[in-house]
Amino acid sequence: MTYKAPLKDMLFDIAHLANIGEIAKMPGFEEAGFDTAQAVLEECARFNEGVVAPLNVEGDRNPSSWKDGKVTTTPGFKEAFRQYAEGGWQGLQHPQDFGGQGLPKTIGAACGEMINSANLSFALCPLLTDGAIEALITAGSDELKAIYLEKLVSGQWTGTMNLTEPQAGSDLALVRTRAEPQPDGSYKVFGTKIFITYGEHDMAENIVHLVLARVTGAPEGVKGISLFVVPKFMVGKDGAIGARNDVHCVSIEHKLGIKASPTAVLQFGDHGGAVGYLVGQENRGLEYMFIMMNAARYAVGVQGIAIAERAYQKAVEYAKDRVQSRPVDGSMSASAPIIHHPDVKRMLMTMRASTEGCRALATVAASAYDAAHHHPDKEVRQQNQAFYEFMVPLVKGYSTEMSLEVTSLGVQVHGGMGFIEETGAAQYYRDAKILTIYEGTTAIQANDLVGRKTARDGGQTAKAIAAQVEKTEKELAKRDSVAAKAVHKRLVAARTAFVEVIDFVAGNTKASPNAVFAGSVPYLMLAGNLMAGWQLARSLLVAEDLLAKGEDGAFMQAKIATARFYADHVLAKAPGIRDAIVEGADSVTALALESF
Repeated sequence: MTYKAPLKDMLFDIAHLANIGEIAKMPGFEEAGFDTAQAVLEECARFNEGVVAPLNVEGDRNPSSWKDGKVTTTPGFKEAFRQYAEGGWQGLQHPQDFGGQGLPKTIGAACGEMINSANLSFALCPLLTDGAIEALITAGSDELKAIYLEKLVSGQWTGTMNLTEPQAGSDLALVRTRAEPQPDGSYKVFGTKIFITYGEHDMAENIVHLVLARVTGAPEGVKGISLFVVPKFMVGKDGAIGARNDVHCVSIEHKLGIKASPTAVLQFGDHGGAVGYLVGQENRGLEYMFIMMNAARYAVGVQGIAIAERAYQKAVEYAKDRVQSRPVDGSMSASAPIIHHPDVKRMLMTMRASTEGCRALATVAASAYDAAHHHPDKEVRQQNQAFYEFMVPLVKGYSTEMSLEVTSLGVQVHGGMGFIEETGAAQYYRDAKILTIYEGTTAIQANDLVGRKTARDGGQTAKAIAAQVEKTEKELAKRDSVAAKAVHKRLVAARTAFVEVIDFVAGNTKASPNAVFAGSVPYLMLAGNLMAGWQLARSLLVAEDLLAKGEDGAFMQAKIATARFYADHVLAKAPGIRDAIVEGADSVTALALESF
């Protein structure tokens, strides 16, 4: 089956939930209104449907391979990446000063979803490059920007993030890679980094590694970590590529999924020291790396939405074709396609509603990011920044956990055929698993939500967002439709549960940390569920209004039905999760360790 980009749904969210018309009024985005969004998305869909998607199965069957320090990517990847770079897709939302197109994240996120739906393994290369670009724009010296940014933004070179070491996974205080200052202002870097996505490949002429390391004599722990640019090939001041640097790929991992994406073990400095250049100031590396991490965390959430969409499309196609058993209501006298059976509909609706809810959530978060960076009013910028930062762990954590459920349901819709690799449903399930792990596990996102995003300000930001949800409830309460009434009921209950959990978290994080963190992931799931449900409630209001005007009846009716299903079957879980968090902490820690 070929992938078909869900352009209608994306453009609905961009127009009506993200309010692209308002974004186009901000300085720098004057040309980025709805017409631009539509044109860019349609072109992006053509490229990903025609060039990238057909390589997805091939990448699973013929993954990247390593030999004598060199990585050869899946046949077709190199040519597709050349076309990706030439099309200007890498620079879509990066500044025009460095050759980018300077489009809003609201448009860029939709394009990100398409490439990840088309081929998750392929999309990881530009995703990591985006992070490297963000870090250099924010913290790099003018000289580093001049040498590296244009080549990265054009896609001529690619970028990586080098955090993890064999003994230092998420605990970066344990990083041992060291950097020794040299008389010319450069550094010699020594150490081993693992799990480096596209750390070595054959798709670009140079790879720009951003590496966390400790300068000789730096303080212990996270306060002594610095960030360095370590290119695969040395680069002259004129931008010309020179000799090979002392960084080498010693192996790549064999993985459950995303097999075409080479996950490298990189060795720095085995032959005298890898030449590196300090980004920003010494000992502030973690702060800069978090710029990359935040960009990547949002992008990984979009990956979850993307793989869920692909699994949903595959499952719908199969359910319409697979004939099995007569419908239980006697409406057909012979065996029917399985899409007629209520439980198959329930699974497909769960897949559809979950995916659309998370897409709406991610689109609205992207519009907040755009406003936080471009709105002329400082106060509006700050409000949007706080909103966006609260949403990042939800977009990352909730959307990726959602993708696991949706891709699993995709296998289930196929029945036994789903368990067989030839049908392709299993690949989405395998590929999705990594999304809840990399760029910070779901628990790490939840720790961020509890500590930085909720407890730190006593729950003020969270409650301000809950007040916005309440405004939507009031709009729903004015409607007479059955769907609006149903969504209103569930949204009120979910928001009430959310506020009670905020109070529990804000009031107990210092006094009873184990009790709060025992429920941290359930809190994230409740919050993500509510935010996705809220956006679908907003969708319902818009769809009812447009339906009344006679606009695109079938699409609007589907929007209303999907929002109602989400409320009845997904949002309805929120009060139960609240009970588990607020009243169930003791049972998490009750069992003696020796009893496990």
